[in-house]
Amino acid sequence: MIRSRAVLTCGSVAAAVAAGLLACGPAVADTFVPLPDGSKQGPGVTVTRTGEHAVISPSMAANGAGRVVWVSGNATADVSVTPGGEVGPTNGPADIPGSNNSSTHGASQLNTGYLVGCQVSIAEDAIGAGVSGGVSTGGVSAGGSIGVNLGPGEVKFVQIDYKDILKPGVYSVEYQDAEIEIQGCAGYAQARAYTVVEIIGDHYSKTTLYGAPFSIG
Repeated sequence: MIRSRAVLTCGSVAAAVAAGLLACGPAVADTFVPLPDGSKQGPGVTVTRTGEHAVISPSMAANGAGRVVWVSGNATADVSVTPGGEVGPTNGPADIPGSNNSSTHGASQLNTGYLVGCQVSIAEDAIGAGVSGGVSTGGVSAGGSIGVNLGPGEVKFVQIDYKDILKPGVYSVEYQDAEIEIQGCAGYAQARAYTVVEIIGDHYSKTTLYGAPFSIG
C-alpha cells in the first residue's frame, strides 16, 4: 500500500482566504526517520528486519496530545526446525494473536509490530518490566489504521501483522506505510519495532528481535 496525501497550500486557496473562509497557519513538514537493519539468531531460526523507516506527522486533531506515524519494513524468519502444529484459537489477552509479545495458539508463528510508549524510554529493561495489553490491528499492512490511547508512563504492543509457520522455510511480513495514530499523550512519545518468532514443540523457544527506539515527537 502506497500512501498518498493531498497537501492544501495557502496559495492554492487564495479565493477562500479572500472570502474570509480559511486562515492559513505555518506549514508543518513530515519527519522521515531511517532505521537500521537488524538480525538475531535463535534456536532453529534466524530473524531479520530490513528496510525499516518511519514518517512522523502531527495528528489531524491538532490538540497537542496526538501524533501520527507511518511505519514501513520487512520482517523475515528463516526457520530450519519446527513441528507441523495446528492453528487453533488464541488464548492471550483479548484473543489478540501476538499480544504481549506472545501468541501461544497451537502453531509456530512470526509476528511483528511496534512498542509505543508515552513519557517513558523504551529500553530493553522497560520492556522486561511489562507493558499494557496489545492492540488488535485487523491487518494494518493492508491499508488500515491503528488508534492507540496512551497515558503518561504507559507502553503498549501494537501488532502490525503475523504469519503462521507450519513447516520449515522462509516466512516474511512486509508492511508499507502502516498508520499508527497516538492520542492522549501530552508528553514525548517513543516507539520501537519488535519481531517475535515462537517455535512450538518439546523444545519450545521464543526469539525476539527489537528495533532501534525512535521519537514520535
